[in-house]
Amino acid sequence: MTEMTEVPALELAALMCSRVCHDVISPVGAIVNGLEVLAEDDDEEMRAHAIKLITDSAAQASAKLQFARLAFGAAGSAGAEIDLADARAVIEAMTAGDRVKIVWEAPAANMGKDYVKLLLNMVLIGMAAVPRGGEVVVKIEGEISAPTILVRSIGQAARIPDETSRFLHGPDTEAFLDARAAQPYFTGAVARSLGLDIEAGMEGEDFAIVAKPKG
Repeated sequence: MTEMTEVPALELAALMCSRVCHDVISPVGAIVNGLEVLAEDDDEEMRAHAIKLITDSAAQASAKLQFARLAFGAAGSAGAEIDLADARAVIEAMTAGDRVKIVWEAPAANMGKDYVKLLLNMVLIGMAAVPRGGEVVVKIEGEISAPTILVRSIGQAARIPDETSRFLHGPDTEAFLDARAAQPYFTGAVARSLGLDIEAGMEGEDFAIVAKPKG
Protein backbone atom coordinates (compact mmCIF):
# COMPACT_ATOMS: atom_id res chain seq x y z
CA MET A 1 0.00 0.00 0.00
CA THR A 2 1.35 3.43 -0.98
CA GLU A 3 1.97 6.13 1.59
CA MET A 4 -0.91 8.55 2.15
CA THR A 5 -0.07 12.25 2.03
CA GLU A 6 -1.77 15.50 2.97
CA VAL A 7 -2.20 18.21 0.35
CA PRO A 8 -0.53 21.54 1.25
CA ALA A 9 -3.08 24.14 2.34
CA LEU A 10 -2.18 26.63 -0.42
CA GLU A 11 -2.52 23.98 -3.11
CA LEU A 12 -5.86 22.79 -1.75
CA ALA A 13 -7.15 26.38 -1.55
CA ALA A 14 -6.19 26.96 -5.19
CA LEU A 15 -7.86 23.75 -6.30
CA MET A 16 -11.08 24.53 -4.42
CA CYS A 17 -11.15 28.03 -5.96
CA SER A 18 -10.83 26.39 -9.36
CA ARG A 19 -13.74 24.10 -8.47
CA VAL A 20 -15.98 27.06 -7.56
CA CYS A 21 -15.02 28.93 -10.73
CA HIS A 22 -15.83 25.85 -12.81
CA ASP A 23 -19.27 25.61 -11.19
CA VAL A 24 -20.27 29.23 -11.83
CA ILE A 25 -18.60 29.99 -15.16
CA SER A 26 -21.38 28.39 -17.20
CA PRO A 27 -24.32 30.40 -15.76
CA VAL A 28 -22.24 33.60 -15.73
CA GLY A 29 -21.32 33.02 -19.37
CA ALA A 30 -25.00 32.54 -20.17
CA ILE A 31 -25.79 35.88 -18.52
CA VAL A 32 -23.17 37.58 -20.71
CA ASN A 33 -24.64 35.96 -23.83
CA GLY A 34 -28.13 37.12 -22.86
CA LEU A 35 -26.95 40.70 -22.32
CA GLU A 36 -25.28 40.68 -25.73
CA VAL A 37 -28.57 39.64 -27.34
CA LEU A 38 -30.41 42.46 -25.55
CA ALA A 39 -27.82 44.98 -26.75
CA GLU A 40 -27.76 43.84 -30.39
CA ASP A 41 -31.15 42.30 -31.25
CA ASP A 42 -34.44 44.20 -31.55
CA ASP A 43 -36.57 41.11 -32.18
CA GLU A 44 -39.08 40.90 -29.32
CA GLU A 45 -39.09 37.11 -29.23
CA MET A 46 -35.30 36.97 -29.04
CA ARG A 47 -35.26 39.64 -26.33
CA ALA A 48 -37.84 37.73 -24.28
CA HIS A 49 -35.73 34.59 -24.64
CA ALA A 50 -32.62 36.54 -23.57
CA ILE A 51 -34.35 37.95 -20.49
CA LYS A 52 -35.46 34.46 -19.44
CA LEU A 53 -31.91 33.16 -20.01
CA ILE A 54 -30.46 35.96 -17.88
CA THR A 55 -33.03 35.45 -15.11
CA ASP A 56 -32.59 31.67 -14.95
CA SER A 57 -28.80 31.85 -15.18
CA ALA A 58 -28.55 34.54 -12.48
CA ALA A 59 -30.66 32.39 -10.14
CA GLN A 60 -28.47 29.38 -10.89
CA ALA A 61 -25.23 31.30 -10.31
CA SER A 62 -26.58 32.73 -7.03
CA ALA A 63 -27.64 29.27 -5.83
CA LYS A 64 -24.24 27.77 -6.66
CA LEU A 65 -22.40 30.58 -4.88
CA GLN A 66 -24.59 30.34 -1.78
CA PHE A 67 -24.00 26.59 -1.71
CA ALA A 68 -20.22 27.08 -2.15
CA ARG A 69 -20.17 29.63 0.69
CA LEU A 70 -21.44 27.02 3.14
CA ALA A 71 -19.76 23.98 1.60
CA PHE A 72 -16.27 25.41 1.03
CA GLY A 73 -16.11 28.78 2.74
CA ALA A 74 -15.84 30.15 6.26
CA ALA A 75 -19.49 31.09 6.80
CA GLY A 76 -20.17 32.32 10.31
CA SER A 77 -17.75 32.84 13.18
CA ALA A 78 -15.65 30.19 14.87
CA GLY A 79 -17.85 27.65 16.61
CA ALA A 80 -20.96 29.00 14.90
CA GLU A 81 -24.01 26.85 14.29
CA ILE A 82 -26.17 26.83 11.15
CA ASP A 83 -29.86 26.10 10.93
CA LEU A 84 -30.32 22.83 9.05
CA ALA A 85 -33.32 24.44 7.32
CA ASP A 86 -30.85 26.87 5.72
CA ALA A 87 -28.63 23.97 4.65
CA ARG A 88 -31.63 22.25 3.09
CA ALA A 89 -32.62 25.45 1.29
CA VAL A 90 -29.23 25.94 -0.35
CA ILE A 91 -29.11 22.28 -1.39
CA GLU A 92 -32.57 22.42 -2.95
CA ALA A 93 -31.84 25.72 -4.68
CA MET A 94 -28.61 24.36 -6.11
CA THR A 95 -30.33 21.20 -7.40
CA ALA A 96 -33.45 22.96 -8.79
CA GLY A 97 -34.07 21.69 -12.31
CA ASP A 98 -31.46 18.95 -11.86
CA ARG A 99 -32.12 15.27 -12.50
CA VAL A 100 -31.45 14.58 -8.83
CA LYS A 101 -34.21 14.84 -6.21
CA ILE A 102 -33.21 15.55 -2.62
CA VAL A 103 -35.06 13.53 0.03
CA TRP A 104 -34.53 15.32 3.36
CA GLU A 105 -34.73 13.19 6.50
CA ALA A 106 -32.92 15.43 8.97
CA PRO A 107 -34.30 17.01 12.15
CA ALA A 108 -35.17 20.67 12.65
CA ALA A 109 -32.11 21.84 14.56
CA ASN A 110 -28.98 23.96 14.50
CA MET A 111 -25.73 22.11 13.80
CA GLY A 112 -22.08 23.13 13.98
CA LYS A 113 -20.96 24.86 10.77
CA ASP A 114 -18.20 22.33 10.07
CA TYR A 115 -20.70 19.47 10.31
CA VAL A 116 -22.91 21.36 7.86
CA LYS A 117 -19.88 21.84 5.61
CA LEU A 118 -19.32 18.10 5.70
CA LEU A 119 -22.99 17.39 5.01
CA LEU A 120 -23.06 19.59 1.91
CA ASN A 121 -19.90 18.03 0.53
CA MET A 122 -21.29 14.55 1.11
CA VAL A 123 -24.39 15.59 -0.86
CA LEU A 124 -22.15 16.62 -3.79
CA ILE A 125 -20.56 13.18 -3.75
CA GLY A 126 -24.00 11.60 -3.53
CA MET A 127 -25.12 13.54 -6.61
CA ALA A 128 -22.03 12.45 -8.54
CA ALA A 129 -22.90 8.83 -7.73
CA VAL A 130 -26.11 9.00 -9.84
CA PRO A 131 -25.04 10.64 -13.12
CA ARG A 132 -28.30 9.60 -14.81
CA GLY A 133 -30.41 11.08 -12.02
CA GLY A 134 -32.29 9.65 -9.08
CA GLU A 135 -32.80 10.36 -5.40
CA VAL A 136 -30.25 11.51 -2.85
CA VAL A 137 -31.49 10.77 0.67
CA VAL A 138 -29.99 12.88 3.47
CA LYS A 139 -30.19 11.57 7.06
CA ILE A 140 -28.80 12.88 10.34
CA GLU A 141 -28.94 10.57 13.34
CA GLY A 142 -27.69 10.58 16.93
CA GLU A 143 -26.72 13.60 19.01
CA ILE A 144 -26.73 16.79 16.98
CA SER A 145 -23.47 17.83 18.66
CA ALA A 146 -21.76 14.66 17.37
CA PRO A 147 -24.03 13.39 14.59
CA THR A 148 -23.94 10.49 12.21
CA ILE A 149 -24.48 11.81 8.68
CA LEU A 150 -25.69 9.45 5.97
CA VAL A 151 -26.20 10.23 2.29
CA ARG A 152 -27.68 7.49 0.12
CA SER A 153 -27.95 7.72 -3.67
CA ILE A 154 -30.65 5.72 -5.42
CA GLY A 155 -30.84 5.66 -9.20
CA GLN A 156 -30.10 3.87 -12.43
CA ALA A 157 -26.44 2.92 -12.72
CA ALA A 158 -25.55 4.29 -9.27
CA ARG A 159 -21.83 3.90 -8.70
CA ILE A 160 -18.91 4.97 -6.56
CA PRO A 161 -17.48 8.15 -8.13
CA ASP A 162 -13.92 7.38 -9.21
CA GLU A 163 -12.50 10.48 -7.50
CA THR A 164 -14.22 9.52 -4.26
CA SER A 165 -12.80 6.01 -4.21
CA ARG A 166 -9.31 7.38 -4.90
CA PHE A 167 -9.18 10.54 -2.81
CA LEU A 168 -11.72 10.45 0.05
CA HIS A 169 -9.09 9.14 2.45
CA GLY A 170 -6.33 11.32 1.02
CA PRO A 171 -4.20 10.89 -2.12
CA ASP A 172 -1.26 8.54 -2.16
CA THR A 173 2.20 9.61 -3.30
CA GLU A 174 1.48 8.39 -6.85
CA ALA A 175 -1.89 10.17 -7.24
CA PHE A 176 -2.47 13.47 -9.02
CA LEU A 177 -4.97 15.75 -7.34
CA ASP A 178 -6.84 18.09 -9.70
CA ALA A 179 -9.76 20.49 -9.17
CA ARG A 180 -12.31 17.73 -9.72
CA ALA A 181 -10.69 15.34 -7.25
CA ALA A 182 -10.09 18.09 -4.69
CA GLN A 183 -13.73 18.07 -3.56
CA PRO A 184 -13.85 14.45 -2.30
CA TYR A 185 -10.41 14.94 -0.75
CA PHE A 186 -11.71 18.07 1.00
CA THR A 187 -14.74 16.09 2.21
CA GLY A 188 -12.51 13.51 3.84
CA ALA A 189 -10.29 16.22 5.33
CA VAL A 190 -13.30 17.93 6.95
CA ALA A 191 -14.46 14.60 8.40
CA ARG A 192 -10.99 13.90 9.77
CA SER A 193 -10.80 17.37 11.33
CA LEU A 194 -14.04 16.59 13.19
CA GLY A 195 -12.72 13.25 14.44
CA LEU A 196 -15.21 11.28 12.32
CA ASP A 197 -14.82 8.07 10.39
CA ILE A 198 -16.06 8.42 6.82
CA GLU A 199 -16.69 5.59 4.39
CA ALA A 200 -18.23 5.37 0.93
CA GLY A 201 -19.32 2.32 -1.05
CA MET A 202 -22.11 0.37 -2.65
CA GLU A 203 -24.92 -1.18 -0.63
CA GLY A 204 -26.66 -3.43 -3.10
CA GLU A 205 -27.60 -1.19 -6.04
CA ASP A 206 -27.38 2.01 -3.97
CA PHE A 207 -24.40 4.18 -3.16
CA ALA A 208 -23.93 5.33 0.42
CA ILE A 209 -21.49 7.63 2.16
CA VAL A 210 -21.56 7.84 5.94
CA ALA A 211 -19.62 9.88 8.50
CA LYS A 212 -19.91 8.92 12.15
CA PRO A 213 -18.11 9.40 15.45
CA LYS A 214 -15.26 6.99 16.02
CA GLY A 215 -15.91 4.03 18.24
